[in-house]
Amino acid sequence: MRAQPFRWIARGEPFPKQVTDASSAFPPILEHLIRQRGLPDGMDLEGYLRPLLKDLADPFLLPDMRAAVDRILLAIDQGQKVCIFGDYDVDGVASIALMRKILLAYGLESRYFIPRRGPEGYGLSTAAIDRCKQEGPKPDLLITVDCGTVSIPEVAALRADGIDVLIVDHHEPPLGERPDCCALVNPKCGTAFTYLCAAGVVFKLGHALMKTRKTDLNLKEMIDLVAVATISDIVPMIGENRLMVRHGLKQLSNTLNPGLRALQEVTGMHGAASSMDVGFRLGPRLNAAGRMDKPEDALAILTTDCRRMAHELAHKLDIYNRERQTHEGLIRREAVEMLTRDFDPVTDPVIVLGSRSWHHGVVGIVASRLMRQYYKPTFVIAIDDQGVGKGSGRSIDGLSLVDAIRGCERDLIAGGGHAMAAGISIQEENLDQFRKNFAAYVMEHSNEDQRQPKLWYDAEIAFDQLSMEFLSSYDLLQPFGNGNPQPVFVSRGVRLNRSPQHMKNHHLRLMLRQGYHEQDAVFFGGGEHPLPDPPWDIAFTIDRNTFRGRTTLQLNIQDVRAAEVDEFAD
Repeated sequence: MRAQPFRWIARGEPFPKQVTDASSAFPPILEHLIRQRGLPDGMDLEGYLRPLLKDLADPFLLPDMRAAVDRILLAIDQGQKVCIFGDYDVDGVASIALMRKILLAYGLESRYFIPRRGPEGYGLSTAAIDRCKQEGPKPDLLITVDCGTVSIPEVAALRADGIDVLIVDHHEPPLGERPDCCALVNPKCGTAFTYLCAAGVVFKLGHALMKTRKTDLNLKEMIDLVAVATISDIVPMIGENRLMVRHGLKQLSNTLNPGLRALQEVTGMHGAASSMDVGFRLGPRLNAAGRMDKPEDALAILTTDCRRMAHELAHKLDIYNRERQTHEGLIRREAVEMLTRDFDPVTDPVIVLGSRSWHHGVVGIVASRLMRQYYKPTFVIAIDDQGVGKGSGRSIDGLSLVDAIRGCERDLIAGGGHAMAAGISIQEENLDQFRKNFAAYVMEHSNEDQRQPKLWYDAEIAFDQLSMEFLSSYDLLQPFGNGNPQPVFVSRGVRLNRSPQHMKNHHLRLMLRQGYHEQDAVFFGGGEHPLPDPPWDIAFTIDRNTFRGRTTLQLNIQDVRAAEVDEFAD
């Protein structure tokens, strides 16, 4: 069963096939791509392409930052007991690692706590707080990172127990409510920095501390952690995120962090790091520890100073990732079988699936893959032996899952997260009703055009325009990600030079020809369904492929369709 085909849409004016104007300081393709996206207000082209760390905004523009700095300095001056309570994903463990290093630079030792995804769930759950209290001395100050904003009763209980709570988070705040904490540093509580991930907020907190009281801390050396968290959390690659990730990727290639270095070696990363490297190599392995209920190992690799320990942990995370891939493959196959029986990809507006045999740690990945495959708002739910389901959702452009959860709250135990990715808890017997109400919400709050899968492309180009020089030009647009997508190009009348080479997981390696010009290409998942007979029109991104010290340009196929016009017929 296939999803609806993509509708290809050009972002703006076509890129001319022949460009003769050599007066510009930047290559024509670069200026064309930037015009398609538009420069941020008040920024010139040079500032956008080569942003500087000195351009970071004043951290005290974030809400409650002064109160947070004062409370941390009080803990430092009085030698108070501090516990950092964080989430189990990449953003959470990176935020804990950053916060611990910042406090240590001021001479304050702190302990940490990470809830386990399966038995305790996300954030400040009662079960997680109870274990946190049992495992260490009662803290004077609990600093939550990447969680806490919506934990109003839990924070109240901690305050009643004499524990101050400082929340450093980036999740959507509840409507009209605020936890009883000494500071809520969350950019979504009324600032322009709503795109930051939690590690970015922690970085800003460290900057605020340094502006208030000098120390020998070098925040620049830790910006690679911010880059890894920002890319892995799929927050928008705009504003200060883009600035910090751009510099963080440079730092990552020469990182002083033994754990990040070991992870790069285990995953075969060489040379300059890209957002793709983080998103598809480092991030999944760090996330796999939390998905397998071993989040302490992900934090350990980010905080160890021992190279031997870092390499041992990197191999352990690699094993977790392979286990995660096994679970993911099983769940995805079962999910597709369910859809084959009960789902119409044309008329059904949502996907909601659940099973007692699924691993809770990987349902989010499966939800993401199903959403991309069928272009439907999707929830995939793992149900435990007591009939309680914990699920992850992924959405389509223009439809907020947070709003949808609020609209269906009567069907749920709890829920929250971001517009495009969210989590829910639900009783098994409410699954069908939730599916109906979620579908009704989507139909009411989106139109037919929004629900149609689209592939936006930036320029139509021919193979004879592709070169390493071309790649170098558009590399200046990096880092790519949510909010600054990797440019997509279209080429027409493309033929196969030889039969597709099938790789694992239904991936294809292709040797393509257009006229007299050849290009190597990969098509991830391209072997899952029959391809049309060549010639093709292809939509693709461009990547560097470095193998045995040689770098080449490689096409990453996004979609293939029968050629409308064969401009390069033999």
